[in-house]
Amino acid sequence: MDERVLVVEDDASIREIAALGLSRAGFRVTAIADGRQGLAQFRQAPFDLVILDVMLPSLDGFEICREIRRESRVPIVMLTARADTTDVVVGLELGADDYVTKPFEMPELVARVRAVLRRSASEPPQPVLTVHDLEVDPAGFSVVKAGQPVQLTATEFKLLPEMARRPGQVFSRELLLQQVWGYDYLGDSRLVDVAVQRLRSKIEADPSRPAIVTTVRGVGYRMEKGQPVPGPGPAERG
Repeated sequence: MDERVLVVEDDASIREIAALGLSRAGFRVTAIADGRQGLAQFRQAPFDLVILDVMLPSLDGFEICREIRRESRVPIVMLTARADTTDVVVGLELGADDYVTKPFEMPELVARVRAVLRRSASEPPQPVLTVHDLEVDPAGFSVVKAGQPVQLTATEFKLLPEMARRPGQVFSRELLLQQVWGYDYLGDSRLVDVAVQRLRSKIEADPSRPAIVTTVRGVGYRMEKGQPVPGPGPAERG
């Protein structure tokens, strides 16, 4: 294992513990205390995953997450000192892939990092999936809606093909956590709910069209069956 992890955390004790624990787990770790310096470091060297504290000097974790998502799909894990919904939802809506609440046990952080890296790793070639007006190319890591590319985070991209392969099937939140996030149900469905909301906002941009993903109350979510919409012919493509 030689994945590179960037840790941006201003609390010296947490930063040192995280860096030491991840290094012992086999990761190459760069630890930064300042938000703006952390973003600069991300832009200077390739990283396989970024761990961001929410409260940082000069530039907070939310803003760093927003900036990274404008230029990269690299997996992001947020660290938050509060267990309330606000920090968690904001981070996930900005494109973070997971979150860990402080204080945390080092084995939990390592397990979350490994799970996020597993699901963002390239998968064996798979056929292009066509559902409604979406073309999902798992091998090419691309989604096209009505001829226009759709930008998804690594988690959203894992979630969409998972549901698109089995339209009409109801996916419980527990099942989606296992299949997409890579770990068993932890008693918190916010990861799934926010990820599905973000995905829907990107693939259901036209409110006049039928919903592609629907909520099954008390259970989870379902990708509705839909007839593929033909794309432009060769002449129309120019």
